[in-house]
Amino acid sequence: MPVYSLPQQHVFPPVSHAEEDGLLAVGGDLDPHRLLLAYAQGIFPWFSKGDPILWWSPDPRMVLFPAELKVSKSMKQVLKNKTFEVTFDKDFKSVIQACGKIERPGQDGTWLSKDMRIAYTKLHEMAVAHSVEVWQDGKLVGGLYGLALGAIFCGESMFSEVSNASKAGFITLVQALREKGFELIDCQVYTAHLESLGAKEIPRTEFIRILEQGIQKPCWTGKWDR
Repeated sequence: MPVYSLPQQHVFPPVSHAEEDGLLAVGGDLDPHRLLLAYAQGIFPWFSKGDPILWWSPDPRMVLFPAELKVSKSMKQVLKNKTFEVTFDKDFKSVIQACGKIERPGQDGTWLSKDMRIAYTKLHEMAVAHSVEVWQDGKLVGGLYGLALGAIFCGESMFSEVSNASKAGFITLVQALREKGFELIDCQVYTAHLESLGAKEIPRTEFIRILEQGIQKPCWTGKWDR
């Protein structure tokens, strides 16, 4: 199928038209309203520095149902010992900047360009994008951010500067989301790290069905406080 070139209007082709690797469209902009439209349809931007904006909707989709979260014995001990302090929405800008700087195997540079950081920060100011901060001795050592759409949390990126920091943040987030009635965490694509925490791949059609229903159920609105 052809890769669609997006017009100025905030519209996307059906996700069923995506390439085998999940690439659906190219172009457009990172206007917050276009981003919200994209996520509501199971589409997200991901591109490298110097490339045009690329929009993706992979099949299968990596997701985590909150009730299926796996916490190892060692992580249970880390959490019990309160090795870290975990907060929500306390320092979104520092989290997204750290996510952009972290070196990742097989990745040359960062996809979190300045324009991307500005766009997601605007969504944070709209109380749609949220951050999780992990602190140790008063220093930010890990964290993650993503979007809350109704009962769906769309995870975007995480970072860790010390062992187990990002895991502690992710586990704490999932437990909080479950308490608030969230139905699904969108993890986008497979990683062994996410699989070890209970995430799994499901068909895109199933993901879209859950997404369309879930975004109609506001669970945790406004700024998060923890």
